[in-house]
Parts: sequence; C-alpha cells; structure tokens
Amino acid sequence: MNRVIVIGGNGSGKSTFSKKLAAITHLPVVHLDKLRWYGNWQMREREEFDELLQQELDKEAWIIDGNYNRTIPHRLSCCDTVFYFDFSTFRCLLGVTWRVLTNLGRVRDDMGGNCRERFSLSFYQSILGFNKTHRKCYYALLNDAKKVGKTVVIFRNRRQVKKYLNTLG
Repeated sequence: MNRVIVIGGNGSGKSTFSKKLAAITHLPVVHLDKLRWYGNWQMREREEFDELLQQELDKEAWIIDGNYNRTIPHRLSCCDTVFYFDFSTFRCLLGVTWRVLTNLGRVRDDMGGNCRERFSLSFYQSILGFNKTHRKCYYALLNDAKKVGKTVVIFRNRRQVKKYLNTLG
C-alpha cells in the first residue's frame, strides 16, 4: 500500500481516516480540497487543479483524500489501493453537521485557502443526493479496479473503519 485514494460521501470521515492512516503508514496525505480551494472559497481553474493533482500523482507514495468525480478514473489508474466510504445518507449528514458545529468559522487543516467552515444549504443538498447519483458509478469503477489488481476496501460504517485501522497498528 503506497498509493492510496479515499473516496465516499461528504461527512463520511474520509479526511479523518486519511490522517489516521497516514499516521500509521507514514504516507503523505494530499487533501484534494487543499488543491482545489484558495482564498475565500475561490476555486482554482480546472487546468491548474489538474496540474497540481498530477504533480502529486507523479510522486512515489501518497494518500489522496477526496472525490472530485471527474478525476477518480485517473487516480484509480495511478493507485494500488482504494478505500470507499459507502455510508448512509443519514450518517453523512450527521458527520457534516458535527464537522460544521465543531469547526464553525475556522479553517480546517484539510481545507485550502482561507475557507472557513460554514453552513451551506447547497452542500447539504448534495449530500442528500450523493448515493443516488454516484453509488452505482463508484461500484462500477471499483469493480474495474479490482479486475486490474487494485486492492479495494469498502467501509459501510464507522465500526468497520475503526476495526481496519486497529488491524494496522
């Protein structure tokens, strides 16, 4: 496990998992939100983001945390391991609510720029539709990844995540 991607619903715990996995494996973590956002909730241009992502993918080892769906196929082609957080919509809503309440007004260490945590109705709406919109496609991508020898780990709840991390150290 040298090149890892972590994908799944917002609020499922991808970033927290990535940080814990990095502490155990000593792999560097790349948060896609740090690459995508700068300033005060300003998005980098697509080309600049893609260039920054490619610079990270060209490195020998990494954990890349985040979705950015259009980049998943490319990241899958570069990784050896993928973790998919297939959590219920309710669990993701709880996770985001907890994150907002505990970080409101602060910039998280996994976020780029001066993007202070805030409540966003549109973000909550995206969580409501995430599984319906993306789950089927993610499973197709993961099945293809398995066929070419990638290690695929699917978590359906936090208990499975904790148990997995405990087996590593």
